[in-house]
Amino acid sequence: MTVRTRFAPSPTGFIHLGNIRSALYPWAYARATGGTFILRIEDTDLERSSQAAVDVILEGMLWLGLDPDAGPFYQMQRMDRYKAVLADMQAQGLVYPCYMSVAELDALREKQMAAKEKPRYDGTWRPEPGKTLPLVPEGVRPVLRFKNPQGGVVAWDDKVKGRIEIANDELDDLVIARPDGTPTYNFCVVVDDIDMAITHVIRGDDHVNNTPRQINIFRALGKEIPVYAHLPTVLNEQGEKMSKRNGAKPVTQYRDEGYLPDAMVNYLARLGWSHGDDEIFSRQQFLDWFNLDHLGRSAAQFDEAKLRWVNAQHLKATDDEQLASRVRDVLAKRGQAGDARLPAICGLFKDRCDTLVALADWAGAFYAPVEPSIEERAMHVTDAIRPALEMLSAKLAVCEWTRAAIAAAIKETITFQGIKMPQLAMPVRVLVMGTAQTPSLDAVLALHDRQTVLSRLKTG
Repeated sequence: MTVRTRFAPSPTGFIHLGNIRSALYPWAYARATGGTFILRIEDTDLERSSQAAVDVILEGMLWLGLDPDAGPFYQMQRMDRYKAVLADMQAQGLVYPCYMSVAELDALREKQMAAKEKPRYDGTWRPEPGKTLPLVPEGVRPVLRFKNPQGGVVAWDDKVKGRIEIANDELDDLVIARPDGTPTYNFCVVVDDIDMAITHVIRGDDHVNNTPRQINIFRALGKEIPVYAHLPTVLNEQGEKMSKRNGAKPVTQYRDEGYLPDAMVNYLARLGWSHGDDEIFSRQQFLDWFNLDHLGRSAAQFDEAKLRWVNAQHLKATDDEQLASRVRDVLAKRGQAGDARLPAICGLFKDRCDTLVALADWAGAFYAPVEPSIEERAMHVTDAIRPALEMLSAKLAVCEWTRAAIAAAIKETITFQGIKMPQLAMPVRVLVMGTAQTPSLDAVLALHDRQTVLSRLKTG
């Protein structure tokens, strides 16, 4: 059997990390097994769906490298197919028209709740042998309901939750087409999964209640059900379900904040799956290790500090040329242009950074003017140190522009002036980089243009 998985988001809000994790695992399972990963946009909620939300889905998946093998397919473009299947089901007696009005249904539910019963449709319009149906009311367009099996159970072996069994008598007859003939969510999902030959449905556990209904439709259509894996919820830092309402950010915002896609994949993978105690791993390692047997059963909690730490580890491990390519894009958005020095700059500063934005902040000092704070200047650039700054400037003006020669000029200056390294290094850093804390001073200066260093030291 060739594995075929899918990610089927609804574009009714900007996709966040909790949503995109439901794309990561089916993508990874398809890649790990040599299968096919399909993207499907479930856009039947016309009032709430938006193109902007679709764009965030596509941009987020592109950024994270979750490349689909097929799609995106849009449900709204498949309406003719759904209606054809509905017509076949009507012809087979698998569905029936229900004329119960919304007011009648509300009254029925109120009566059931008052009697402490589960509110549900009571089968008034369900045709049965020997049963007389009510008279069809004039001017009422019916919904179509699926004839759910009566008696017995719906059962499946969930790859996360284990064996799940639901009594059919707990399920009422599902509306699968609205009065205007448009099909409803649970029906469309089944038709799509059949047509796309989906073998494994890996999705959030908010869909568990939909699964028995979908299984019964599969079986009514004479099809095998896929393997199900219902992923536990992702909680935000306050322990609430991650959602836009609770402050979750669009996935693309993490891109803009300077996170690496491989770091995000690493972090998201650990929100519900594990490989021993491994915390940091590459994308390829993840795919080599991934299976459905080590998915967690407990809700995972998002932790931005942990995400930043994971990102910092990936920054340190990333090749300097690759980092420079990404930092160059950040600089370009600021109107700055990196040059041939950028890989070396990234290599020097990446151990101090947890995002590409932070790394671009350091790199920016090499490509744009710096403005030390009044406090830093007052603390470090004092009258007492100015003779040493002047002497160093004179030496730097004529020495070979290499790290070794610059280091020698610094050493000669502090020896002659009778001062310690920090007394000279900190004011130089403030004037050249805008801050008193940098990597080794000779390495920093060597990456600057000589004239830039000299002109900045003059401002002291």
